[in-house]
Amino acid sequence: MNARVKELIQQLGEAIHESVSESDQIAGVVKDIREEGFDVLLMLEATIGLNEVEEDETVEGEEHDAGAGAPFTRNDVSFLKSLRITLPSEEDEPGS
Repeated sequence: MNARVKELIQQLGEAIHESVSESDQIAGVVKDIREEGFDVLLMLEATIGLNEVEEDETVEGEEHDAGAGAPFTRNDVSFLKSLRITLPSEEDEPGS
């Protein structure tokens, strides 16, 4: 992973932290909990997953319409299959 991507991930983490820290709704709930006699320690964990995208990553011979005319990538097809979603061309295949 290059330095620029690491910097962007750091910025994303900081943005998430600031969003939580500045949330009026969270501050209000924390205040309510404290008024009930409890101290609050809020720890959040964010998992950031990256998948490098290649321009020619479409499934060979299986370009599917994604609404905007964009084909599905191998990752898209794999994700859909993990959710037990079949693609229109796969519904006609025997054994599907």
